[in-house]
Amino acid sequence: MAHIQRIWDEHIPVYSVRKVWRQLQREGIDVARCTVERRMRQMGLKGVVRGRTVKTTVSDPAMPCPLDRVNRQFRAERPNAL
Repeated sequence: MAHIQRIWDEHIPVYSVRKVWRQLQREGIDVARCTVERRMRQMGLKGVVRGRTVKTTVSDPAMPCPLDRVNRQFRAERPNAL
């Protein structure tokens, strides 16, 4: 954990799990990537996430909900019956 903290602090806290793990490998410290991920999560360390989040749905709360055409009966006796 001390090595992870040192690497993360040295590199202007932007390193994510992958880059910290690769730096540990370069320094000869053999550790699993999932271990680095778990330790960073425990320590509250996160890398910078680039880009914007994609907003795919813009819902309108003023619009009415669609009608329930199956009357909440989700069992069909045969395929394509509902």
